[in-house]
Amino acid sequence: MQQVLQRIDDGRTTLQNIPAPLCGPREVLIANEASLVSAGTEKMIVDLAKKSLLGKARERPDQVRRVLQKIRTEGLRDTLDQVRAKLADPMALGYSSAGVVLEVGREVSRFRPGDRVASNGAHAEIVAVPQNLVARVPDNVAFADACYAVVGAIGLQGVRLANAGLGDRVAVIGLGLIGQITVMLLKAAGCVVIGTDLDAAKCKLAQEFGAHAGDAEAFQSFCQELTDGQGADAVLITASTTSDGPLELAAKVARRKAKIVAVGAIGLNVPRREFYPKELELIISCSYGPGRYDADYEQRGQDYPYAYVRWTEQRNIEAVLEQIGAGTLDVKRLTTHNFPIAQAERAYNLMNTGSAPYLGIVLEYPSFGGDLAAARRVALASKAAPTTGEIGLGVVGAGNFASLVLLPALAKMPGLNPRVICTAGGVSATTRGERHGFATAATAPEAVWQDSSVNAVFVLTRHDLHAAQTLAALEAGKHVFVEKPLAITPEQLAEFERGLAELGDKAPLWMIGFNRRFSPAAKMVREFFASVSAPLTVNYRFNAGPIPQEHWTQDPNVGGGRLIGEACHAIDLAAYLVNSHITRIHAESIAPGGAAQAAEDQAAMLARFDNGSLAAISYFAGGDKSYPKERIEVFGGGKLAVIDDFATVTLVSGGKTTTHNTKRDKGHNAELAAFINAIRAGGPAPIAPASLLNVSWATLLAVESLKSGMPQEVEEFNTGTRRHGDTE
Repeated sequence: MQQVLQRIDDGRTTLQNIPAPLCGPREVLIANEASLVSAGTEKMIVDLAKKSLLGKARERPDQVRRVLQKIRTEGLRDTLDQVRAKLADPMALGYSSAGVVLEVGREVSRFRPGDRVASNGAHAEIVAVPQNLVARVPDNVAFADACYAVVGAIGLQGVRLANAGLGDRVAVIGLGLIGQITVMLLKAAGCVVIGTDLDAAKCKLAQEFGAHAGDAEAFQSFCQELTDGQGADAVLITASTTSDGPLELAAKVARRKAKIVAVGAIGLNVPRREFYPKELELIISCSYGPGRYDADYEQRGQDYPYAYVRWTEQRNIEAVLEQIGAGTLDVKRLTTHNFPIAQAERAYNLMNTGSAPYLGIVLEYPSFGGDLAAARRVALASKAAPTTGEIGLGVVGAGNFASLVLLPALAKMPGLNPRVICTAGGVSATTRGERHGFATAATAPEAVWQDSSVNAVFVLTRHDLHAAQTLAALEAGKHVFVEKPLAITPEQLAEFERGLAELGDKAPLWMIGFNRRFSPAAKMVREFFASVSAPLTVNYRFNAGPIPQEHWTQDPNVGGGRLIGEACHAIDLAAYLVNSHITRIHAESIAPGGAAQAAEDQAAMLARFDNGSLAAISYFAGGDKSYPKERIEVFGGGKLAVIDDFATVTLVSGGKTTTHNTKRDKGHNAELAAFINAIRAGGPAPIAPASLLNVSWATLLAVESLKSGMPQEVEEFNTGTRRHGDTE
């Protein structure tokens, strides 16, 4: 299928062939018939993309600060490589479209295949949209008009926040697409509308919709004349500019105690000398309405109670469609251009050059009548040199870590033949697949392990999918590298074990991405204590730094939380350093009883090992991220070793101290090489399966201990007894 993408590195707007997306359990899969180019928002994105690197930095000083921090902690070279990789990822454009439902997720009940709907889907032939961002289109509304619904909801939410009603004098600053819709909505509510725009033609159009409109001078005069000198009851700013000018103008024309609603992206330096004496109220309108950017509402499909939140973003979209159907919103008059999707680049060229006046630009799509399964797989015109290695590579998932760390590392390894890369949405599979030389991009994971040319599968998806996808690939006869964690619930891990037991000796080689044990620092310390027969003690401190509670890794049903998602590295490395399996684990957090999910990232664990060793693991998110992240101390047999953030290793023995520079190498390249070499040699696995499962169970049981407040016994994989010996 075709989709419009905006390249951030070179500023090009392109139409690219992308595999059709999967339909998630709470999503609706839609074949678009029409989509609306939101000229203000999309032009702002395009203009930013066209700026130089310095220009982009000036626009986003917050990102510059993050880059500088990353340089301090990870080094200049690695940081620049990651920045270039991020800039090479394109953005999907568009967020207001309409079409026909092809599929619905298993948890969706409001829609059925064949329904005519509007959504916030991108400019693409097929889109997968969360159910609460989809609304049914009235029978008398054409798709070319229905595609205005989501953009219209932005204007409607501004009107609702202004609380404007019959007889109110309401000013609108900015008469672009959203501004014109706002004018029509206000007129429908019985308001006297006063508008202004720099473009005289847009002022004239607003007059045709019933507004008193003109340039800034005429606008201020109208605001005086039509309010008996009192000023506007409310001002809606629907302009898109970094300037503070619209806010300053709004303050001048508003009456005392008026509401000013910022609908568009504008400068927000509040002019106190105007706001203070008038006691003006500034309200920032959030997109389509209540629910926007709330993962529970949008991603998890949890609607707000109708009686308490009458107008959610979905209900706002529905209301706009009703008004279009009733003829109150005459959006057809806003359409100045129609382009078939195949000519999308012409549409953006028109917008970028201003070669002709434009307002509403509608992209039209051919009705979909193809094979969805076939549409979910496309051949790539790779930008990388073709390879013909003996190990066919398949990748499922290509998020930030995969894109910035693992895929570049795999691209440098000899003997690999990149075959299929798969992501649920398809855009990242296509762009990253082309960058790293893959032959095919897909959205259905089965396309990876059912491909006969694939020998080794890398499972790099979100944590909740790891266990099932790893088992499916193993059952298909593929060797599997799965990024940590293997599972996020005991049920997932038990199901994986049962499947592994059924495979028995026929199970291909598999491995979890516990990279720390492959680092030069870890190997040096392990060798340092090799001659020590006494139990060891390990003190492992993670300065993890905070991440938002709404981040997917904090969701217990998706990421599993930070102990399962990241502290598992510490548990595995401790097992490697003491060369033993974990028999018992106890965890406590800063919350009494450990019941609060938010406290999982500020917890301490104590692990007991088969050989008598102990490991105290502290995972703390309450510190400053500028400080080094990890410090590991190992004691035993009259020796002491310290790993400082994998950059240096200090060894102390017999009164002698030596320090080694290990260049902050956390072992990613070495773990991948070990996995590939094991496949090539026919085994054994770089990490013994019993050790992988022991660490996985210990990690899950640490969370159980956190909740119960009691130590947890770690049962051994498949035997019911604990195994002694080497953990490799």
